[in-house]
Amino acid sequence: MSTDTLHLVQGQHSFAEEEGFALECGRVLRPVTIRYAMYGEPNAAGDNVVLVCHALSGTAEVASWWPELFDDERLFGNDRYCVIGSNILGSCYGSTGPSAVDPDSGQPYGANFPLVTVSDIVRAQRQLLDFLGIDRVKLVIGGSIGGMQALQWVIDYPQFVEHCVAIGAAPLGSMGLALNHLQRHVIRLDPKWQNGDYPPHEVPAQGLALAREIAMCSYKSAELFATRFGRNPNRNGEDPWTHPDGRFDVAGYLDYQGEKFVQRFDANSYLAISKTMDSFDPVRSHGSAQAAYGRIRAHVTLVGISSDWLFPAADVRALGEQFTAAGVQCEYHEIASSHGHDAFLAEPEKLATILAAHL
Repeated sequence: MSTDTLHLVQGQHSFAEEEGFALECGRVLRPVTIRYAMYGEPNAAGDNVVLVCHALSGTAEVASWWPELFDDERLFGNDRYCVIGSNILGSCYGSTGPSAVDPDSGQPYGANFPLVTVSDIVRAQRQLLDFLGIDRVKLVIGGSIGGMQALQWVIDYPQFVEHCVAIGAAPLGSMGLALNHLQRHVIRLDPKWQNGDYPPHEVPAQGLALAREIAMCSYKSAELFATRFGRNPNRNGEDPWTHPDGRFDVAGYLDYQGEKFVQRFDANSYLAISKTMDSFDPVRSHGSAQAAYGRIRAHVTLVGISSDWLFPAADVRALGEQFTAAGVQCEYHEIASSHGHDAFLAEPEKLATILAAHL
């Protein structure tokens, strides 16, 4: 089924206009808006809803960044399922984030946007599903920070979700924390950063582009870079052996990715969401692995990626062992890929067999 034929409803839900939405950090958002996209409709039995949680720079429009999963009749591309995506708090695609107006100052939050946790995001998504009249989810699925959301769902709302599939997701290790720190640091070093109060026409493009380039290195793998770029000169004809500014092909690729990213994403949102990723730690939040994971009643499938060094497969596998020790019905699968962390986007067909078992 082509994504052009999907029945798509887009909208937004606003809430907490008066009472505010209390965050785990102690601050309050007032009001909160969640942008959403819904493909298909919930059935009368309420057992066909699939909630898809996006990664750092994703959107609510799932079919725009995971179209392959809608093309396969075994998965989302048929009339049996209602697929819902929602833009997360902190992002720049319609939900409340740094560009929203702070009611206390009358100005955009900017860098003053509060720390939002994955649990805060999930509570806001629950508000959206209540608004849509949905009281049961057959499957919640996501990769990266989307996988964190999927896991938080089955911890925070154990009776609400039947199946959970989390891909390339676990609490970030020290390397991931270090890389996120460096990305935020280079954004703040941009002369146009202005403490986060930059105007729309003078964004810290250089810092944001460099942050994205650092991130791209962590999303891919050494094997992929060696195969795709090697030590070849940049394909535009630059000569890295005779000119000090001449780039190798891999450098040209990274610069291109940075330039593209600046055109579609916001620096303050990048800071906010990367910090949300850092803070994901259910064990710390609940005091112990048993207290956190012992709450889960859903069937959980964890998917590691063989070449992922941002969320190493060993870390995802170890998380699965913690789940099993806590009594969770959990299975672990590993995708063999040279695409690194991005494999869940670059090779979605490898998820098809795993997903089909839960749909």
